[in-house]
This record gives sequence, C-alpha cells and structure tokens, in this order.
Amino acid sequence: MGLDGFENKYPGQLSGGMQQRVAIARALAMDTDILLMDEPFGAIDPKNRTALWDLLLQLWENDSEKKKTVLFVTHDIDEAIFLSDRIILMDAAPGRVSAQIEVPFSRPRNRMQLLRSREYGFFKNNLLNVFYNETGEDREEDHYIEKIAL
Repeated sequence: MGLDGFENKYPGQLSGGMQQRVAIARALAMDTDILLMDEPFGAIDPKNRTALWDLLLQLWENDSEKKKTVLFVTHDIDEAIFLSDRIILMDAAPGRVSAQIEVPFSRPRNRMQLLRSREYGFFKNNLLNVFYNETGEDREEDHYIEKIAL
C-alpha cells in the first residue's frame, strides 16, 4: 500500500492520502464478499492513485477462489473504465440511473496498452457523450457503447 516506514505513526501523523490508503487496506483486510468504495482514490496523488488502481486490480483478478463484488463510486472516467466491467451513470438531481454501459475490454487489463489503444479513445469519447447527453452524427466508433436496458 506504499506505507512502509509508517507502521508506528498515529493517524494524525499521516498525510490525507496515507490515511486513505490505510482505510483501503482496512477494507480489504475485512475479506467481505462485497466491497463498497466511495471515491477511495480521490485524495491520493496521481502517481500513487494509478499504482493503487493496479494493486486493486491485481488483488481482484488474482483471487479466483473468492472474487469480490466491488461497488465503486468515482467521478473519474479513466478510473471507471480501467477498474470496471460495467459503468452505471447517474443523473444529478434526483439521483437516478441514466445508463448502464458494459466496458468492452477484456481482463486482465494493461493500463498503458489500454490508454494507447484507438478503441479506448473511442469508448471514452462516446462514454463522455452519453454522460453529457450529447448526440452527434453517426460515427464509426459509436458501436463501442452499448447501453444495457434499465
């Protein structure tokens, strides 16, 4: 979790990002079937955030005996695509589900390869269009977004 050397520190002696990593480690240590994560990486710097994405995926993908269901709340589109199998978009007020979208990329996922792929760019742009309720002319890449019936 990137906390080596801080084992004997009190919570008040840790940065906000370190405190968040401790909270994530505590949640993972509970070994429950369902893991609820609400913006768990929001207070963590980008470099450590992506390292924790990789760690979370590694833990999730390598635990074939007891696959956990993770309900992950985020406002980060890249994070949602990289970590999810399905993305559920919500309208603002009142909070209603506006779309459920399957992520078309197989596992295991290599973040750098995925980010560099043309398919990722198409999927992300179309996901943003769905999110902002923008419609445009029919484009080649539109087939990357398939909404699931609500």
